[in-house]
Parts: sequence; C-alpha cells; structure tokens
Amino acid sequence: MLTGSVLLRALRRIRARHVAIAAALLITPIVVLIAYSVVTLPLNGGLVIAPTPSALVIEAQDGRNFATRGVFKGGKLSSADLPEHLKAAVVAIEDRRFYEHAGIDPRGIVRAAWRNWQGGGTREGGSTITQQLARLMFLSPDQNLRRKIQEAVLAIWLERQIGKQDILLRYLNTAYFGAGAYGVDAAARRYFDKPTKDLSLAESAMLAGLVRAPSQLAPTRNLGGAKERADTVLRAMLASGAISAQQAADARAAPVSLRIPPETPPGTNYFVDVVEADTRRLIGVAAGDLTLRTTLDLELQRVAEGVIARRFDSEGAARKVSQVALVALAPDGAIKAMVGGRDYEASQFNRATQAKRQAGSAFKLFVYLAALQKGYTPQTSVLDEPTQIGDWEPQNASGRFRGRMPLRTAFAQSSNSVAAQLGNEAGIPAVIAMAKRLGVKSELPTVPSLALGSAEVTLLEMTRAYAVLATGNEAIEPHAIRAIQSEGQKALFTHVAPAPGPAGGLGESRAMMLDLLEAVVREGTGKSARLQHAPVGGKTGTTQDYRDAWFIGFTPELTVGVWLGNDDNSPMDKVTGGGLPAEIFRDFLTQAVPVLAKGKAPGATAQTTRTAPSIASVPGTADEGRASDARPQPAPVSGAGAVIRGVPEVLDTGTLLVAGEPLRLEGVASEGGAPARQLARFLRRREIECMTGQAAEVQRCQIDGEDLSEIIIAAGGARATPDAPANLLAAENQARSARVGIWRRQR
Repeated sequence: MLTGSVLLRALRRIRARHVAIAAALLITPIVVLIAYSVVTLPLNGGLVIAPTPSALVIEAQDGRNFATRGVFKGGKLSSADLPEHLKAAVVAIEDRRFYEHAGIDPRGIVRAAWRNWQGGGTREGGSTITQQLARLMFLSPDQNLRRKIQEAVLAIWLERQIGKQDILLRYLNTAYFGAGAYGVDAAARRYFDKPTKDLSLAESAMLAGLVRAPSQLAPTRNLGGAKERADTVLRAMLASGAISAQQAADARAAPVSLRIPPETPPGTNYFVDVVEADTRRLIGVAAGDLTLRTTLDLELQRVAEGVIARRFDSEGAARKVSQVALVALAPDGAIKAMVGGRDYEASQFNRATQAKRQAGSAFKLFVYLAALQKGYTPQTSVLDEPTQIGDWEPQNASGRFRGRMPLRTAFAQSSNSVAAQLGNEAGIPAVIAMAKRLGVKSELPTVPSLALGSAEVTLLEMTRAYAVLATGNEAIEPHAIRAIQSEGQKALFTHVAPAPGPAGGLGESRAMMLDLLEAVVREGTGKSARLQHAPVGGKTGTTQDYRDAWFIGFTPELTVGVWLGNDDNSPMDKVTGGGLPAEIFRDFLTQAVPVLAKGKAPGATAQTTRTAPSIASVPGTADEGRASDARPQPAPVSGAGAVIRGVPEVLDTGTLLVAGEPLRLEGVASEGGAPARQLARFLRRREIECMTGQAAEVQRCQIDGEDLSEIIIAAGGARATPDAPANLLAAENQARSARVGIWRRQR
C-alpha cells in the first residue's frame, strides 16, 4: 500500500517528466531553427548591385542639370575620407550604443519594442549598424525569423573579425541613400555635387537620416521630409553629446540646397528616354557615371508643355482627343523640345518617336516635290475633278471639286484629287524616293493611296523631312546629345554636324515648294498657324474619320511638328490639322520666338528654375487671414501709375483689398476656396505695394521686391489669364511641369 509520501514523490517525478518533455518540445524547434539558420548562412553572399547601365547626369543645352537616370555606385572610401560629424550622425540616429555592444543590442531591442507597442506599429527598429551591415553584405531583405537569427549570428561574427571603425566604414560604403545612390560617396555627389569629406554638418545630418527610409525621404522627391529627418538627427546628436547646442543651431540655420534639380520634370521623361537609348547606341556600355550635354531648351520645353496643357484643359475632352505629340527641331537637327504624350507616368510610349500613324495630307510634301522635279511650277494649271486610278477613287474632304486652279491653290487647299493625279503622273516610286531622300525611314507601300498619306510614319521623321526642306540641307539628322563625358571629364562623344548635302540640293524645286508651304499658312488650310511677326510655312494633315490630325511647319528658327489623336485609333470630334494642331503650333511659336531671340524666357533671368515662395507650404491654420468667396468687381485705382501700399485682404487669388481699394492682380486668374485661403495665409500681416498698369483695371503688385503675380502662379496658386505677360505664362508652364499647387493632381 502506497504511503502519502511515496505517492507525492511519484507525482513529482511525473510532473518533472512532463515539464521536461514540454520544455524539450518548446526548445527543440528553437534549437533546430537556430541550427538551420546557421547551416544555411550564405557566407559567399554580399550585396550585389545588379549590372546596370552607367548613371546618367543629364544637362540641358545651357549646362543646367535637369534629370538623372541609373544607379550611382560611387567610390569606396577610407576612414580618412569620412568627416567625423558624418560618423557621429549615423551612430546617433541608427545605433547610439554602437561602440558599447558586441553586435546585437538587447537594450535597443527592448526599447524599440516598447516604443513600437506604444505607437501601435513599427516606428523604430532594434537592429544595430553591425546587423544592418550583415544584412547588406550577406542576406536578402526578406522579413522572417530565420533572417533575423542569421543577422544576429553574422553580426556577432563580424564584431569578432573586424573593428568598429571598419564596420562603420563598410556600412557607409554599402548603404542605400535613395535616388539610385549606393554608398555615401555616391550620395554626396548625387545630392550635393561634392566629395564626402567636404560635407557640412547639416548635409551629413541629412544623409544620415536617409538610410532608414531612403526611397521615401530622398531629397530629390521629398526635400521637406529630408530636412525634418535631418533635424531629428541633429537632436539625436545633441542628446548623445556628439555636438553642442550651438553647433546644432548653426547646422539648422545653414541652408542645405541640392546641386541638382529635385526629380526629372515629368514632361521631359520622353526626351530623357531618347537620350538614354542614344547613349547606348553611341558609346555602348560604359564604366562609371556619365554626364550628358543635350540639345533640350528647358524654356521651350516648358512652353510646349504649357501650351498643350492649356489647349487640352479647354478642348481636349470636348473634342474627344486624348493624346498629343510635339517635336521642335533647330536648323541643325537638334531636338529643342519634345512632348511624347499627355502623361508619362500613365504611359511611357513616346508618340513622337515610336507611334506610327497615317500622315494624311502632310505627306503631300513628297508628292508635290516629285511633281516639281518633273517640271511643274506653282503656277501650273491643274484640274480638281473626280479621278479614278484603277479601282481607287479619291474624294476631297469637302466632297466637292473646284475645277481648274493653279498648283499653288491646289496645295494650299489640300486637294486630294490633284495630289492623287500628281502622284500617279510622277510615279509612286518617285514619291517614295523623295520621302526617303528627305529622311523618312518607315516602310512605304507602292500603292496609289500613298499620295494621300496612307502610309504609317512617325512624327519625328516627318518633322525632319520638313526641316530638310526648310534649311536646304539634306544631311541634317535629328539628335538629342551634344557631348558625353565620363566621371573624369574625359570626352567620350562629341556631336559633329555632317557635311551639307549634295551641292544644289533640291535646286529650284525647294524654292517653289517653300512658296507652296507658305501659301498653306497664308491662304489655305493652315491659316490658324499664322504668326504676327514671323514668316511661316507648313502643311496640315487629317486622316479618314478624323483619326489623326497633323500640322508640321517652320520659321527661320525652328521646325515644329504636332500630332493629335487617340492611342486606340478612335475618331476625334472633327479635329483637323488646320484646327487644334495648327493652333498649338501657333501658340508654341508665339512664345518660342522671343525665347529664342533673347536666349531666355521673356521677363526672366537665365536662372528661370528658381523656386518661388510656396504659397501652399506657408505655415498657418485654415482660418488665418481672410479669403472671402465674394468677388466684387474691383474699382480702378485713381490715376495711371498711382501707387498704393498696405496689408492686403484676399477676396480671391486675383483680387485683393488694400486700404479699402479692390485691386485686380495683373495676369492672375480668380480662384476661390483653398488656393485663396493659402494666399491669405501667405500674405498675412505682410505689406504689398501696387502700381496701376497700362490698363487701369489691373495692378502690378510687389512683395519684398518680388512680383506677386509671378510668385502666385509659379507656386501653383492660380492659373495665368489668357492675356497674361510672357513671364507669367512661363511661370505657369514651370508650375505645370513641376506639378505644384493646383497642378499637383492635374494630368
């Protein structure tokens, strides 16, 4: 019979056995997981940046950087290349106990877990710099328990193999800093265009703040966020004793500015794609980063984008047209502006270089040139009448025939009947030969309808053909790159203009063709393209059912091609080449001619990319200032040239109340709601000075010596009025391109 004590001992043995079994069941998987993690360590790993094309720094024609592409790898620095405040900044924000732990920091893990629990999400990481280096050197970025165990094991191993300074150095040479920059050397050059050793404390704090969230905080896309994070780094450095309060204050006061523009302006990406492809074609795969001097005129590019945006805003949807392309060529073939579509983010397909569309009557250039080479002249009498060539019976767009007329009139009025007859008489092979001679590279079918533009061609090759005719130089080629340099400023490529074409070129045929093209604009289907102070020649083109609309024309300075249509080839609402395309051409050249004449945007300095004060970012609450929805008609200030000063009250973005006088800002459209409230916050308690302009009902106002209208429009606070001065139209183009303010969600 069992006694109580014996029974108790038996129960204890059973309980101990169960506890041991339970512990074994609990510990064994952990031991197995740790063992498996150690066994599967990728000790032959290491951060490998996949082979990529060289990083490209892309300059406009005037040397201003406006875009970058590719991965910036930078050089491997030594400890002597790193300023002490950069090391201190990284340690303070990433791993304050870096010099005290042995690879992993239990206190840091507990602190991060506690703060994350308090914040209701992942707000702080517990990984040390050594763990981060282990991950960068050997592991994948996968978030799982095995990787965390491997990371800890490798961190302890790294601490035993190399010293702290070497760990920090390798980390800074390896970490990703956003905007394609791997390693601190690449980041310093990418953002500040300077060696790492020359970084200021403020710049070092900004770089140190990027490694936690490089894509989100990269100053090229989020300068405000990068500056806020840099301030957090300075506070951490101050708390750790790495810097003094005075040093922190001095760093906060020191301006940190990028030496390159923020991100590539969205509209220029079509051009940058062309540049990137041309670089590969010209020099192949190059080692190291490259600097490309291109042909792009940033002011003309902004003008093109602004003109197109305004036309589409007012007429695009109503006319059932969704896409556009524009190319502007200088007389030497340099591409000065390029628009490849309405929205690069939505579609990278370049409709200026890649889309092949029927050219319609714009193709008649080659037909008439072939006929002129056969002996026709602009005065030759031709008959616009029903015509049949085989089974084909071409019809005029109007459905009517006009009888006998001079060749000049037939071309100006774009007679299909006459073009078909000329193509048949000159011979379609001769028409094809003429098109190829002028630079058309697309396949052209030997069919009678080719005379009316039934072949599919690109806007760029058609614009090039018109440029050849305009300049008389058959050797010109469209090009986007003037020069390519390596990191060491070694010239890898320099564009050399080809020798002019054969002596005499097209001879008298060219002069006669120019006469015909000028007649189109003077008295024919292209009258909407006329300019007040510059001679223009060109040709309209419209395809069946209004699926494509073209205008290609030229002045002495530029040859410009414009195409409108829909990607799905659906019809537009009666959009012809003489309508919207010719109007876009006219609007573009109206602003482009003075830009070319002065070498800069009208009313602006060469540094037109300066950042205007951002109305939307001015601190303040929504009820600061006053922005009334009431919009009374302003009474004119007494006397032309009268000056009025005072603190304004905002009625809307275009109307202010100063000293009881309603003032109408020159060139600024009236916007209520949020834009007006933001303007009110910007102007709160600040005095402005206004002077009556030429028109007594509008005023030119200044704040702190700056044009208030230009500040508002450049910051995206309002649209420019149709009659706004050229400098305000340029400011609107800049705001649209940068998608700031009211243009932030515009496409």
